[in-house]
Amino acid sequence: MKKFAITGPESSGKTTLSIELANQFNGIHVPEFAREFLTNTNGIYSESDLDTMAQAQVESWNLQKDTEIVFCDTDMLVFKVWSEYKFGRISTYILEALELQNFDHYFLCRPDIPWEEDPLREHPEARNELFEIYLKEIKKRNYPYTIIEGDLENRIRICEEIIKK
Repeated sequence: MKKFAITGPESSGKTTLSIELANQFNGIHVPEFAREFLTNTNGIYSESDLDTMAQAQVESWNLQKDTEIVFCDTDMLVFKVWSEYKFGRISTYILEALELQNFDHYFLCRPDIPWEEDPLREHPEARNELFEIYLKEIKKRNYPYTIIEGDLENRIRICEEIIKK
């Protein structure tokens, strides 16, 4: 199985890109569980809820064992950055899950597309700052990654080149 993480700050095109790639490569799109959770709670959550969301996310990845190609609309790096930015700390569970996650490649979405208003999103002013945090973390962890930028057509083209390798 080939597994790709679509990561980056909120409203940077992760969901759209992961769905498009799954369609194009006849793969599976694993949605971001946090969106479902937060929709059900009207966007209200506590720090401990991040572990609940992270556990459900890991479980959804684990269901894909017999799939040839998987595009994940988030990863534990998102939970780490989110937790640290919002609460100033990261749970042991999220840190352990981050160490255990295994992706063939990370597509880091640059927030160079217009912000889309959404009641579940929190930091329109911090997208570039958060992008830099993601980039620093990815480099520190020596993950294989590509920065994805531009319009959807360009983003797909960049991803195709990596996926076909």
